[in-house]
Amino acid sequence: MSDEKRVEKFNSYDLGTLRMVLLQSEIDSFQASELLAAFLNGRGYGADAQQIQDAVIRMEGGHCDTDCMQAELERVALVM
Repeated sequence: MSDEKRVEKFNSYDLGTLRMVLLQSEIDSFQASELLAAFLNGRGYGADAQQIQDAVIRMEGGHCDTDCMQAELERVALVM
Protein backbone atom coordinates (compact mmCIF):
# COMPACT_ATOMS: atom_id res chain seq x y z
CA MET A 1 0.00 0.00 0.00
CA SER A 2 1.43 3.39 -0.90
CA ASP A 3 1.83 6.12 1.71
CA GLU A 4 -0.66 8.24 -0.23
CA LYS A 5 -3.47 5.73 0.42
CA ARG A 6 -2.65 4.83 4.05
CA VAL A 7 -5.80 5.18 6.17
CA GLU A 8 -6.11 4.94 9.93
CA LYS A 9 -8.34 2.48 11.68
CA PHE A 10 -11.30 4.58 12.66
CA ASN A 11 -12.48 4.58 16.27
CA SER A 12 -14.99 1.74 16.80
CA TYR A 13 -17.25 4.06 18.80
CA ASP A 14 -17.35 6.54 15.91
CA LEU A 15 -18.04 3.76 13.42
CA GLY A 16 -20.80 2.36 15.63
CA THR A 17 -22.38 5.78 15.98
CA LEU A 18 -22.17 6.38 12.23
CA ARG A 19 -23.73 2.96 11.57
CA MET A 20 -26.56 3.65 14.02
CA VAL A 21 -27.28 7.04 12.43
CA LEU A 22 -27.33 5.49 8.97
CA LEU A 23 -29.66 2.69 10.08
CA GLN A 24 -32.05 4.75 12.19
CA SER A 25 -32.38 7.91 10.17
CA GLU A 26 -34.75 8.19 7.28
CA ILE A 27 -32.24 9.45 4.74
CA ASP A 28 -31.81 8.43 1.15
CA SER A 29 -28.58 7.11 -0.36
CA PHE A 30 -27.56 10.58 -1.59
CA GLN A 31 -27.84 11.97 1.94
CA ALA A 32 -26.03 8.92 3.33
CA SER A 33 -23.22 9.61 0.85
CA GLU A 34 -22.99 13.19 2.09
CA LEU A 35 -22.86 11.93 5.68
CA LEU A 36 -20.01 9.53 4.86
CA ALA A 37 -18.15 12.33 3.05
CA ALA A 38 -18.56 14.59 6.10
CA PHE A 39 -17.35 11.77 8.38
CA LEU A 40 -14.21 11.37 6.28
CA ASN A 41 -13.66 15.12 5.83
CA GLY A 42 -13.90 15.60 9.58
CA ARG A 43 -11.00 13.20 9.97
CA GLY A 44 -8.80 14.78 7.31
CA TYR A 45 -9.72 12.58 4.35
CA GLY A 46 -11.32 13.31 1.03
CA ALA A 47 -13.22 10.89 -1.18
CA ASP A 48 -14.56 10.59 -4.69
CA ALA A 49 -18.34 11.10 -4.70
CA GLN A 50 -18.99 8.08 -6.94
CA GLN A 51 -16.89 5.80 -4.75
CA ILE A 52 -18.79 6.98 -1.68
CA GLN A 53 -22.12 6.26 -3.40
CA ASP A 54 -20.87 2.77 -4.28
CA ALA A 55 -19.82 2.23 -0.65
CA VAL A 56 -23.25 3.32 0.59
CA ILE A 57 -24.90 0.80 -1.72
CA ARG A 58 -22.68 -1.97 -0.34
CA MET A 59 -23.45 -0.92 3.26
CA GLU A 60 -27.22 -0.61 2.84
CA GLY A 61 -29.63 -2.92 4.54
CA GLY A 62 -27.88 -3.19 7.89
CA HIS A 63 -25.81 -6.18 6.81
CA CYS A 64 -22.55 -4.24 7.11
CA ASP A 65 -21.06 -4.31 10.62
CA THR A 66 -18.38 -1.91 11.84
CA ASP A 67 -15.58 -4.08 10.39
CA CYS A 68 -17.29 -3.95 7.01
CA MET A 69 -17.72 -0.16 7.37
CA GLN A 70 -14.02 0.18 8.26
CA ALA A 71 -13.08 -1.70 5.09
CA GLU A 72 -15.40 0.42 2.93
CA LEU A 73 -14.12 3.67 4.41
CA GLU A 74 -10.54 2.57 3.91
CA ARG A 75 -11.36 1.77 0.29
CA VAL A 76 -12.79 5.21 -0.50
CA ALA A 77 -10.76 7.50 1.79
CA LEU A 78 -8.15 9.69 0.12
CA VAL A 79 -5.42 11.24 2.22
CA MET A 80 -5.54 15.01 1.88
